Amino acid sequence: MKVVRVVAAVIKATNESGQPIIFATQRGYGDLKGGWEFPGGKIEAGETPQEALKREIMEELDTEIEVGELIHTIEYDYPTFHLSMDCFWSEIVKGDLVLKEHEAARWLTKEQLDEVDWLPADITLIDQVRKSL
Repeated sequence: MKVVRVVAAVIKATNESGQPIIFATQRGYGDLKGGWEFPGGKIEAGETPQEALKREIMEELDTEIEVGELIHTIEYDYPTFHLSMDCFWSEIVKGDLVLKEHEAARWLTKEQLDEVDWLPADITLIDQVRKSL
């Protein structure tokens, strides 16, 4: 089975009420179009996961992020490929999260994490994210 190595940013901020919030995006392309995910993408040859994540977020969202600690590496079998996804805590350094490739995006509080239809691999991280908020 084909293995796809990707990185994902769990972008954390604080809303007006002082609650921690997480940024989620809705895929605008491909077989998994319409599903919600943590933004990110493929690691290119010669890149570290952190470098790939910074590049992907700049390309997809026109935003510079600081990549923090690794939360978890998700291993998930989709019907046509195996996904290996390094998920990192991240924070915005500069930019306004402009949607270039996604259909929609939302900032979610801990209580709102179940309000979107997460992709199968991404949903495996939700309980861990919820406990950390």
